[in-house]
Amino acid sequence: MNIPLEDNFGDVIGKAQRGLEISDSDLAEKARLDANAIRKLRGGHFDELALFRIAPVLGLGARALSDLAQNEYQPAAREIDGLAMFNTPFHDMRVNAFLVWDAKSRKAIAFDTGADCRPMLDRVAKEKLAVKLILLTHAHTDHIADLGRLKKETRAPVYISERESIPGAETISEGHEFNVGNLKIKALLTWGHSRGGMTFLITGLARPIAIVGDSIFSGSMGGGNVSYKDAIKNNLEKILTLPDETIICPGHGPMTTVGEEKRHNPFFAGRV
Repeated sequence: MNIPLEDNFGDVIGKAQRGLEISDSDLAEKARLDANAIRKLRGGHFDELALFRIAPVLGLGARALSDLAQNEYQPAAREIDGLAMFNTPFHDMRVNAFLVWDAKSRKAIAFDTGADCRPMLDRVAKEKLAVKLILLTHAHTDHIADLGRLKKETRAPVYISERESIPGAETISEGHEFNVGNLKIKALLTWGHSRGGMTFLITGLARPIAIVGDSIFSGSMGGGNVSYKDAIKNNLEKILTLPDETIICPGHGPMTTVGEEKRHNPFFAGRV
């Protein structure tokens, strides 16, 4: 499945500006540029000198941002045995949901629903799986749009962060652990994009897996809608400290790895 990056370099610049509350005129003054140059960058016009001037002001990795602008970064992560990704259209975007299962017991966990859970249910039937849990990364509509059907078809209990409860779901706190077959799932609170954003760390497959919702994207991150500062901090401390080979499964865009994002994500390159 060839899925494009969720954000381009202009999107990254815009998210950093909004998160830091830096206007075009302020950024232009600090970077010694004309405000029009800022607007052109954010609109997708590549100017390497201007980009290298604004990056440190915005706390972004200049080289990683330049590589993103020149389409030189595409993550290499792929599905492994016991992991499947489902990418479905939701209005003017696409959203991901994931299925993880233990090959021996055939017990599975669904992570989010996407806009349409039918492809996930088809895979469950094909693999002869039994979904034992539905774990939600956060409550934004695109991630839980088909929760009613998924819950009805699987009869599995639903869990979400205690900071972001929804009808029909039980709440959990950070550090909560689940065991499904030989798989172990640990909940990590990586809020900032949403109040209760959760990352679910799964061990027991060939590689560790982190289902991160909108905390991190390949080459970007979800906007810091609630707290940009805490979104950055939680991503650095709770996701990017995981082993480099950990597969990151984001809510939008392609899968990636911790190692790749430490090197290539403009928000984090040079910080870890």
